[in-house]
Amino acid sequence: MQWRNLGLFLSLMNIILIEDPDFRGHLKPLTLTRPIGMLRVGIHTIKEKWERRLSATVSFDTVDYLKGKFPEVKASNNIYINSTFLPTPALVELIKNLKQGEVIASGPEIVAYASESRLTSELLGKATVIHELDPLEVVAIKHLPDLFLHNGHEIAADFEEITKDRVSAEITDPHTRVYGKENIFIEEGVSIKAAIINAEEGPVYIGKNAIVQEGALIIGPASVGEEGKVAYGAKIRQNTTLGPVCRVGGEVGNTIFHGFSNKAHDGFLGNSYIGEWCNLGANTNASNLKNDYSEVKIYDYHANEMSPTGEVFCGTFMGDFSKAGISTMFNTGSIVGVSCNVFGAGFQSKLIKSFTWGGAAEGYENYRFEKAIEVINATMERRGLSLTDEDMLILQSILENRPKNEEK
Repeated sequence: MQWRNLGLFLSLMNIILIEDPDFRGHLKPLTLTRPIGMLRVGIHTIKEKWERRLSATVSFDTVDYLKGKFPEVKASNNIYINSTFLPTPALVELIKNLKQGEVIASGPEIVAYASESRLTSELLGKATVIHELDPLEVVAIKHLPDLFLHNGHEIAADFEEITKDRVSAEITDPHTRVYGKENIFIEEGVSIKAAIINAEEGPVYIGKNAIVQEGALIIGPASVGEEGKVAYGAKIRQNTTLGPVCRVGGEVGNTIFHGFSNKAHDGFLGNSYIGEWCNLGANTNASNLKNDYSEVKIYDYHANEMSPTGEVFCGTFMGDFSKAGISTMFNTGSIVGVSCNVFGAGFQSKLIKSFTWGGAAEGYENYRFEKAIEVINATMERRGLSLTDEDMLILQSILENRPKNEEK
């Protein structure tokens, strides 16, 4: 199929992020409650990255049960982008100049194309590739560890985009020590007291109205989202993102908190991803390295089995609305589903399915849906929010469609 002669430039850029069902599965439990394009990596979500880089409207072509909350917005001219790919300078430049009918690929994968409507796999297979990207020119999120592996790079890329032609607010506290001041950007309304911020090896971004409390240490690349809080004596190591309204303490490294989640007390968390509205109780710890230094395996929803990650360091991936009680211990490469309440002595199971209550010592049981919703709303009400009708439908769908052979 030859499309080059269509030659119509887009008068208004309308971006639709499309999904490969396999990668949706690889990225669960985080994608149980959101499209791939709503994952946070770096400072921004994938959607926010494309919006900022292209000054465009961005929506989603996703699975049916998510469409109520994340609707697709179509125009007469659309650019469809594979949502696992992140914007890079080379890709952004190609998309800015993409004409109707043109296709961008990287190796065997279609990265983006311009069309009135989404094309079938058969049509894409016959399409003429107009632009070919070297695999070294693309960054993609295809498996859970990719999120923390690319987080430092994406913090730096987002930092450059956010701070271009802007001036940081000053750190006025006389007891705060700063290294690499030129790589630190502070938004308005931030409170910092008696902290250490080291941006010599990567940028540090602190969002509007965030708080960095006494004795906290932040080493870049790192990001603290709007209204976030770094707790007393916290150690925020490289490649860590605290999303909006997150409260985080203890020792955290190479980890992403999506938003509205808390780990207010001591305890270690590394090479991990924590979804929205989660809470880790005091002294919760998550292993990110096996004693024998061997490759970590994690449960893969798409394969429905434990799968190798290719990584020696790999921690915990926790779905939205889940909680861990005081002194909870997570194994290397643990998966915690959506709306779980985990507690008790001993290391927890490496796979805890959605809507599970209990722990390794006491035993796991199904979390009563009505009680789970009650707890979620009680948590959200502390921020003046509550579940919407669309949220309820998503959670009900997750409950009803748990794999029958998914082990606890």
